[in-house]
Amino acid sequence: MFRLEARTSTPAWFNLALPLIAIAATLILCSGLIAIAGAGVIEAYGVMLSASLGDSYAITETLVRAAPMIFTGLAVAIAFRAKFWNIGAEGQLLAGAVASCFVGAIPMPGTLAMLLMAIVGAAAGALVALVPATLRIKFKVDDVVSSLLLNSVIYYALMALIEGPWKDTFSGYPISPPIEDSANFPVLIEGTRLHLGVVVALIAAPLCWFLIARTTLGFRIRVTGENPEAARYGISVQRVLLSTALLSGALAGLAGVGEVGGVHFQVMSDISPGYGYSGIVVAMLARLNPLGVVPAAIFLAAVMTGAEAMSRATGVPAFLSDVIQGTALLAMLVALLFTAYRVRRVGAQT
Repeated sequence: MFRLEARTSTPAWFNLALPLIAIAATLILCSGLIAIAGAGVIEAYGVMLSASLGDSYAITETLVRAAPMIFTGLAVAIAFRAKFWNIGAEGQLLAGAVASCFVGAIPMPGTLAMLLMAIVGAAAGALVALVPATLRIKFKVDDVVSSLLLNSVIYYALMALIEGPWKDTFSGYPISPPIEDSANFPVLIEGTRLHLGVVVALIAAPLCWFLIARTTLGFRIRVTGENPEAARYGISVQRVLLSTALLSGALAGLAGVGEVGGVHFQVMSDISPGYGYSGIVVAMLARLNPLGVVPAAIFLAAVMTGAEAMSRATGVPAFLSDVIQGTALLAMLVALLFTAYRVRRVGAQT
């Protein structure tokens, strides 16, 4: 017989190893699906690795896909640190994309266009995130439900735009007008899609870590999340929640700005293949540590990039990337259980 026993302390190495254990468990579990599909497990994973990290072009494509997940992962990580359950990063990303597209379509100097796109996109994401935070504070509405439902509201508002005022009258496609060429983010390596937004995303991670670990606001966010009742004696919990929501939404909005300015240059219905939801997986794999968000996002981006090539080469459905994401989240949640508990055999010598 076995039972779970509370730990008095958790080894530091165990905390560091948890994400790696979760990823390894995910790949092992998903190898069964590859075998069922009739492909060789080693061959399939080899193709996935080669297609996502095998050469300089593959690496840049993986980084381009990782950038929006870095932003949404940071958005979720910061929100969850304050126990603000922001499940609405997808809608905040879409809001940022729409707002930045409006600004980017206005003729103006390139530097000014890119700066205004970032400001307006971040502001749009922040305003969307402010809605569930306000509902929670004023009316005790569950922020999980309200932020999740807002994703659909923003998505259908976007669809109304591209099927209505923005619809291309010449082609009939439901897409927005393109932004001005001057508003396009600079490409960093010729012949690739590696753009300025990727660098901004990589810089944002250590900046967010510094904010959480070394600033007064970060201290208040951590205290509010760890013990909200104790925080009330010296901290305005409501103000911290609002500040956290604004910061979280702004980061998710920047993910949308990057997709418009650096990848698609306009808005369409599938501008995001679920980057906002992937941000939840990224944040959990990173254990809500902003510095861990970058490798976690690169891992998921590599899976997404490699899954398409794996599907073509081995016949394994490309939807395996979605299965890997979901399995990684479940594996990490199970792994987190063992930071607080350990398995003890009943009757064993202590």
